[in-house]
Amino acid sequence: MWIKLSMYEYLKKMLEEVPPDMEGAEKTPASRHLFNTKPESKKIHEEQGQLFHHLVAKLLYLSKCT
Repeated sequence: MWIKLSMYEYLKKMLEEVPPDMEGAEKTPASRHLFNTKPESKKIHEEQGQLFHHLVAKLLYLSKCT
């Protein structure tokens, strides 16, 4: 029970960190164009990149624990 509750709280806090422009839903975590890149695309700001990596690391931890 303790693990379930703490993981629930962990996920709840993590979701609160997600900025509004990153919210949404997808049918699958990986689409066909996952590794396609556009050379003309601008890179995201370093702060956004750090937040993205931070949230992905939390998701990896959560997936390992559940």
